[in-house]
Amino acid sequence: MTEAAKPEHGATMDFHPRPQGGEPKPWAFPTPERGALDNGLTVLRCHRPGQQVIAVEVLLDAPLDAEPEGLDGVATIMARAFSEGTDKHSAEEFAAELERCGATLDAHADQPGVRVSLEVPVSRLPKALGLLADALRAPAFADSEVERLVRNRLDEIPHETANPARRAAKELSKELFPATSRMSRPRQGTEETVTAIDSAAVRAFYEKYVRPATATAVVVGDLSGVDLDALLADTLGAWTGDMAAPRPMPAIVADDRGRVVIVDRPGAVQTQLLIGRIGPDRHDSVWPARVVGTYCLGGTLTSRLDRVLREEKGYTYGVRAFVQVLRSAAPTASGGPTGAAMLAISGSVDTASTGPAIEDLWTVLRTLAADGLTDDERDFAVQNLVGVAPLKYETAAAVASTLADLVEQHLPDDYQGHLYEQFAAIGTIEATAAVVSAFPVDRMVTVLVGDAEQIAEPVRALGIGPVTVVDG
Repeated sequence: MTEAAKPEHGATMDFHPRPQGGEPKPWAFPTPERGALDNGLTVLRCHRPGQQVIAVEVLLDAPLDAEPEGLDGVATIMARAFSEGTDKHSAEEFAAELERCGATLDAHADQPGVRVSLEVPVSRLPKALGLLADALRAPAFADSEVERLVRNRLDEIPHETANPARRAAKELSKELFPATSRMSRPRQGTEETVTAIDSAAVRAFYEKYVRPATATAVVVGDLSGVDLDALLADTLGAWTGDMAAPRPMPAIVADDRGRVVIVDRPGAVQTQLLIGRIGPDRHDSVWPARVVGTYCLGGTLTSRLDRVLREEKGYTYGVRAFVQVLRSAAPTASGGPTGAAMLAISGSVDTASTGPAIEDLWTVLRTLAADGLTDDERDFAVQNLVGVAPLKYETAAAVASTLADLVEQHLPDDYQGHLYEQFAAIGTIEATAAVVSAFPVDRMVTVLVGDAEQIAEPVRALGIGPVTVVDG
């Protein structure tokens, strides 16, 4: 700095006034408006001022359970093929048209059905909705494109098998559900079943299960000045199909007798663990308390599992407990909606610490059952679950995805908003009872992906159930 540039002795600088926070505003998860198009398509719309990127989620009643025998994965290939050309555009042209709109189009298949997701600036919504409608109304399913998607899927399978977490999830599903259940098999198919898929199989599945009368479209974003009714009528309203009723879902049956399965990975320096069982889904009144209790057990870095296994013992970088809805069935003449959720604990530990880590994990569960949660744990969980919600749902896509979940799980449109009110009202005793019943020490299936030669005997010595070793 030159002498001329130096400030004079005693000179001060004027700073811009620090911005002050405004008055806090009440927040609630939005409740959508519900309607339907002439073709039977159900429509949920949610106006979110300021959200200039519109999110559209389309739910198709094409569940994995409907896949033909020997063709597991055909729903996944169909979902991926929606963006690979239509009766108006080749695959390359379709991709170029989406890019011109600044839009993204994704699709995936899961147990309840197929989801197609669109995000686009509101100024390009008419064009993008037209492309989405074309993809659903008249997908090309060209032989060359389906063959490419099948090859891509076959290339993914070895990578998934090599991934310890994915391998553990595959083995847990196989253990929990009977072999006759679609839920016992990989969601995106096996090498044998995917190899058998061709364009004819994809089209047959599409023609049997994809129709507007059993589908729902969720539209979220700033809809100011948008004539959504006219826009939907001109685009998704042009999609036609018969008025067949939704396909009934079979009951979910699971075997959660306590046992251990070791997926052998000789030489592995870590053991991936996944401990799980099946419980009621969000239709059960215990769900809010179970979410709060599970968060206390393993929902964050300060949870009990992390406090013991990570902070005190140094076995792991983190262990998580979670509850995840698998599938829900619509009400029937004999009763209301039913379904099931996965209740699980997952993480990884170094190989030498596998036995001690599982022993300490079981000790955490037994201590929880004996002594219960503390008020501080409950308060922290509720503050995090409720307090993070406004940030979690800042984007239109997050809101649309959750509304689509509610439709998929046959829940009321206002369920999510009331859920946060229920979280706030959950007491410590109620949360304790819910999490203890979710993770009984004698009714969980434990899957370990690791070096069986090193971990089998220490695990057997724990006495948490019979131990079986399978190839990795």
